[in-house]
Amino acid sequence: MKMAQIVLFLLVWVNCCLAEDPKTLDIGATAPDFSLPGIDGKTYTLKSFGSANVLVIVFTCNHCPTAQAYEDRLKTLTADYKSKGVTVVAVSPNYPQAVSLDEMGYTDIGDSFAEMKQRAKDKGYNFQYLFDGETEKMSRLYGPIATPHAFVFDKQRKLQYTGRLDASEKPGSANSEDIRAAIDALLASKPVPVATTKTFGCSIKWMDKSDWAKKAPLVWAKEPVSLALIDEDSLKILLKNDSDKVRLVNVWATWCGPCVTELPEFVNMNRMYRNREFEFITLSADVPDKKDKALATLKRLQVSSKNYLFNSTDKYKLIETLDPKWQGALPYTLLIEPGGKVIYRHQGSIDPAEMKKKIVEKIGRYF
Repeated sequence: MKMAQIVLFLLVWVNCCLAEDPKTLDIGATAPDFSLPGIDGKTYTLKSFGSANVLVIVFTCNHCPTAQAYEDRLKTLTADYKSKGVTVVAVSPNYPQAVSLDEMGYTDIGDSFAEMKQRAKDKGYNFQYLFDGETEKMSRLYGPIATPHAFVFDKQRKLQYTGRLDASEKPGSANSEDIRAAIDALLASKPVPVATTKTFGCSIKWMDKSDWAKKAPLVWAKEPVSLALIDEDSLKILLKNDSDKVRLVNVWATWCGPCVTELPEFVNMNRMYRNREFEFITLSADVPDKKDKALATLKRLQVSSKNYLFNSTDKYKLIETLDPKWQGALPYTLLIEPGGKVIYRHQGSIDPAEMKKKIVEKIGRYF
């Protein structure tokens, strides 16, 4: 682990320890009221779900791998119990600015309200998704510990169950057994067999824990940036990708405006995914005697990944060596899986959202 990453970890740990989490709502307590915006543009309160025989509120979010692992189970739970008068509502308690890039290694989007809408659309949510990251007023009254964290209320809106959906994070290995047992008991007018369970997932990104996220860019800015020459044979070896990582290769040049403009997007992707099975590599198409200029640009943009410059002035040799399908225009981007198979190639500026989605779908969204 690099020193900068160690420092960042310590900053996270110190801030998490100093900030005190709100208390989780007690079993038997009445559901606190709220007024929150939904992804459909409407505002929802507790009374909005007044007709439900059982109200299930699940605190979740976009970026957390555990939350993503439970998305399909939440959809199935919603569909299975809808006809029985059970309403499932998801709430994101996270302050979006408290989520650092290096906490987004399992996602393509963050926790903003706009991104919540996008995730709901991508996954086809069949339940309402509310945003509490702006004020955290509701979330602090309920006191979720992690995402996801479920709260099940009876017809009188008394809390009868709080905790996990089930005991197995891996999709396909469980079916929300714990929360289903609670719901079934309430529908049968019976006591919930186990009213409280522990919950596992990402910690809530409270607003008062966001200071360290603001410090992260200062740590990253101190990371060393280097640039090495690479010859034809070494480039061929790089492209074979005899590793366990997905390689994202971006060809750029200092004289290419779109190249320089999009480099910061690649820097963000590198910070998001570099602690996983992912590697970002830049390849400068500048002539070798412009190496200092290329390095200066990389330093200015904080491109602390592996950076190379082709050591020949023969651009056609670069084109044919890198990818015979490349027509020669810059920028040019390749996504290469272990073993050397190119799974994405693009000439011209990328769509950052599309690129991040391709990366995370390849390296996985959960453990």
